[in-house]
Amino acid sequence: MTDIKVIPLYLPQFHRIPENDEWWGEGFTEWVNVKGARPLFEGHYQPRVPLHDNYYDLSDVETLKWQCKIAKEYGIYGFAMYHYWFNGHLLLEKPMEMLLDHPEIDMNYCISWANHDWNDSWKATAGNVRTLIAHDFDDEEDWVNHFNYMLKFFKDPRYMKEDGMPLLIIYVPQLIDKLDKMLDLWTSMAKESGLPGIKYIYQSVTACIDKGWDRSRFAYGIQFHPGYVQYMTGKASSRWWFNFVVKYSRKVKKLLGIKRGLAVITQKEVKKVSYDSDWEKILSLKPENSTMIPSAMVDWDNTPRKQTSGWCYTGADPEKFKKYFRSLVEKTRKEYRTDKIFIFAWNEWAEGGYLEPDEKYGLGYLEAIRDVLTENNEVV
Repeated sequence: MTDIKVIPLYLPQFHRIPENDEWWGEGFTEWVNVKGARPLFEGHYQPRVPLHDNYYDLSDVETLKWQCKIAKEYGIYGFAMYHYWFNGHLLLEKPMEMLLDHPEIDMNYCISWANHDWNDSWKATAGNVRTLIAHDFDDEEDWVNHFNYMLKFFKDPRYMKEDGMPLLIIYVPQLIDKLDKMLDLWTSMAKESGLPGIKYIYQSVTACIDKGWDRSRFAYGIQFHPGYVQYMTGKASSRWWFNFVVKYSRKVKKLLGIKRGLAVITQKEVKKVSYDSDWEKILSLKPENSTMIPSAMVDWDNTPRKQTSGWCYTGADPEKFKKYFRSLVEKTRKEYRTDKIFIFAWNEWAEGGYLEPDEKYGLGYLEAIRDVLTENNEVV
């Protein structure tokens, strides 16, 4: 029986960097949004407070050691760590580099290249969305530099590999016009460096639903929730528009030299969605093909960032998560050809998705994972 590998997404936005000081104000980290959250309706679980007021700093290696220790204790196989590379300009790279520099930390990990542009849409007013930093994916010299930066991680014994090949997640690969050429180069460079190749994985819901790009270089795709379940079970009439905007808006703006967006969604009241309903939909989904990897979600609430323009789940708690996660493990074994389950998320505090302990539930979500894996005779 193959052990299930539980892999949460890891957000490094909890330490100061000069760019965030410039864009959002001195001292900004994700904790600013988390601390500033307020309940927007009766029973709304905000603000979320980490257990023992642990508003940690990810530039401190002791924080990283603590995260990895509790993750390992409760059955987490490893972190998929968001990586931000803008033509050699790195953002929020310190936690992953710190992990590499401390081989005594016992935690597997892989890279998820969050290759979308950064903008200020979650704080901007309508018609005034500003691009903060963007990519030039056509710069072929940058492909070489980017691979060479990632190579030292790929060669780390703790880096997640399959058949000897490092796993590399690309969040929105279809944004890259010369995608196949870039990936073929990276695969060739990997082989020249002594690796047997690279196993590429796409992550975002837009990558799953856009059928107009070549997936032939990709070993896997992730049914990444809640975006995937929201889209796949949503109103069909809105799907074409969502797909069009994601696929073409960046290119149109670049062509016209537009550096500001045209609209921001505004609502007078936060949108509420049933946690139970979406989990039931997740458990009814089928893998689109044999390459799909399932995912779980702890919770979702992005009102710390977007206030009433955001949306949140209602009814989430560790006991429900445990029940649904148990069913997902069973479903994965029966219907999917993978030993992996990705989770949203390890520490997305400003979007409500975190396994880390908080004041309300303590270690409840981590205990749920440990208990389910133990029940299924998994290694914990």
